[in-house]
Formats: sequence, structure tokens, C-alpha cells
Amino acid sequence: MDAALDRLEAERQETLDRLANLVHDHDEVVAASRDTNADDEHDPEGATIAFERSQVASLMRQARRHLDEIAAAVQRVQAGTYGTCEVCGEPIGEGRLEARPVARTCIRCASVPR
Repeated sequence: MDAALDRLEAERQETLDRLANLVHDHDEVVAASRDTNADDEHDPEGATIAFERSQVASLMRQARRHLDEIAAAVQRVQAGTYGTCEVCGEPIGEGRLEARPVARTCIRCASVPR
């Protein structure tokens, strides 16, 4: 399970880096909105500052949820249940775990609509 922990740690670090960049982007958008008195809500040139701020905030929430998923996967490694499908109890394929280290289900169970 050392490989699983290494994979999860790499995923965690990548997500932390992405989150740090998103926080920086969010701070820049907020600072830009403070530095201008433009009416961006009626600017025909493109996306509004409010839209950009909302979009970055949404990506930040996704990154934080992914960190929670990674922590849960680490707990499954420690409990000895990592790599076992939570629906059917069969092993999750190594390829799926490489592509999605936080996977809780095998491909077959993941493809069944719930």
C-alpha cells in the first residue's frame, strides 16, 4: 500500500498547488474589482468580474472537496479497505486507481446510474 499512499500524496500536493493558484487568482480578481469603478455588469466586452470571481470560487470549492476525498482515501488505506469497491466489494482495477486515486467504486459499479 506504499504505492497507494505515494499516489495519494502526489494527488494531494497537486491539489494543494492548484488551490494556492486559485486563491491567488481569486485575490487578484477581488483586487481588480476594488481598483476600478467600471460598470462591469453592463460591459459588452465579456465576462463580468462577478462571474470571474464566482467561477474561481467554485473551482476553489472543488479543490477543497477533492482534498477531503484524498483524506478519506488515506483513511481507507490505513483501514485496509482501499482498492475495494464500496458497492460490490470486488477489487478496483489498478488502472482506475492510477487514473483516479480517490476512487471508491470499480468501473462497473461507477457506470451504473444511481
